[in-house]
Amino acid sequence: MEHTFLLDGGRWNLKGNWLDRDGPPTSIHGKALVAWSQDNWFTMVSKLIFPANPALALPVRPSLTLQYRGHLEAERRYTFILQHSQLGRVEGEGWITPASIVQRYWVLEDRQRRSGFETMHRLSADQYYLSSGIMAGHYLTSTMEATLVREAA
Repeated sequence: MEHTFLLDGGRWNLKGNWLDRDGPPTSIHGKALVAWSQDNWFTMVSKLIFPANPALALPVRPSLTLQYRGHLEAERRYTFILQHSQLGRVEGEGWITPASIVQRYWVLEDRQRRSGFETMHRLSADQYYLSSGIMAGHYLTSTMEATLVREAA
């Protein structure tokens, strides 16, 4: 089974739900753009948008922007750095399994010891199921579940 998310350049749409530790699920949508250079380096830029509160005409929370730069080090492993609009500077690693892409990351210079994980399970060449979580120390602080659908070229 060949992966298309992350390993091929392209545009992806995201739609799902975000859940904070002390709050109800909130819908979320966004986009991801993946590009590769010839020397096994990739960039990915994602923007995740929370819906507006109809009563206030303001978003439930600020959107999230994620800017990745990574390197495929071996056939099934990669490392990355990430500038995350909520977490700041982040480093991480990923493994490419036959059915999923799994990555773990940690926030640099962070007294809260925040870290996270993501699993992108391949449903088809054009669709993945994303499950992720952010932790502070040993406690889960938020999760997201979403589908990623590739835009037609």
